[in-house]
Amino acid sequence: MPSVLPDGEPMPEDGALPATALAGAERRPLGFYLHVPYCATRCGYCDFNTYTASELRGSGGVLASRDNYAEQVVEEVRLARKVLGDDPRAVETVFVGGGTPTLLAAADLGRMLGAIRDEFGLAEGAEVTTEANPESVDPRYLAELREAGFNRISFGMQSARQHVLKVLDRTHTPGRPEACVAEARAAGFGHVNLDLIYGTPGESDTDWRASLEAALGAGPDHVSAYALIVEEGTQLARRIRRGEVPMTDDDVHADRYLIAEETLSAAGFAWYEVSNWATSPAGRCRHNELYWRGADWWGAGPGAHSHVGGVRWWNVKHPGAYAQALGEGRSPGAGRELLSAEERRVERILLELRLAEGCPLELLRPAGAAAAARALEDGLLEPEPYGRGQAVLTLRGRLLADAVVRDLVD
Repeated sequence: MPSVLPDGEPMPEDGALPATALAGAERRPLGFYLHVPYCATRCGYCDFNTYTASELRGSGGVLASRDNYAEQVVEEVRLARKVLGDDPRAVETVFVGGGTPTLLAAADLGRMLGAIRDEFGLAEGAEVTTEANPESVDPRYLAELREAGFNRISFGMQSARQHVLKVLDRTHTPGRPEACVAEARAAGFGHVNLDLIYGTPGESDTDWRASLEAALGAGPDHVSAYALIVEEGTQLARRIRRGEVPMTDDDVHADRYLIAEETLSAAGFAWYEVSNWATSPAGRCRHNELYWRGADWWGAGPGAHSHVGGVRWWNVKHPGAYAQALGEGRSPGAGRELLSAEERRVERILLELRLAEGCPLELLRPAGAAAAARALEDGLLEPEPYGRGQAVLTLRGRLLADAVVRDLVD
């Protein structure tokens, strides 16, 4: 969750949505994202809306504390119930992200999940995920999470090489994420993800292969691999600007992606989104698929984004301002935008083209359709799905996904 919020129109104090947003809601999946904005330390590459202990004094002297944070999220879940009214949908996915959610007690994460269960109900077979820092969990904590109802967990591994972790300012030691996978399995988690980052300054192809092999050796059923993006204002960006560490280029990122695809495919993983691989359809992250398919989700927590029926809104950034709004009985929403039909069309192309199923060619305007035909000739789109009316990226197309998307959206 990037730390910079967009502009938009003011959010009503009661959080009310226009009637058009709720029309036909019963036909759309509903998920919840719960943001935990706390971190023990700030990683050098991170631009997310997160806070360490020294950064937590909020607006008007309101003290934002981890101790009462779960109750604040519970209050926003209750607000969601009021705003969505008699919406009959049970929640299909819950994702707790951060920050470091596992800095909170497992009982607190359970209380937040319990509020969703009480107010909306969880659909049969609902996916309930939390992110976790490998150094912030142990077997007992994982068992408590599982007992609370979590059935999927995502560990931030990033790399198996100590010198790479040092550049990223990651605090865990090599080998700990792999051990966490075994501990999560023993606790009863059916689905486990490891997050990896490639393209860190100083990382070699050999380092990257070692990270992939270490991840696979741990036995997850899902792996996410993201190219490092150097965000302005981060410690890493300042170090690169001072010449302390080198910067990798797009060609290096492309080589690392090809290594990931080769290694993961050989191990029985299949890509289902440009940066995500799973051993089976059941191993896919269903919550992220809600985002990529434009379904409905409510994001609770400071800076969290939500989307319901073509209305997108976002909460105030700072935990202190968030706590103050809820304490005064107001929505913590900072702003919103009502997406036009054209904006929703463009977003469908942007998001669905990244999926293995692709996006329907019927979404394209004439210029975009012509661009798709050229992409097919250039080997960027798969011929067989194209014949069925779907634009699906080839491996080479995945390497150039951003450029293909730009062409297809006119």
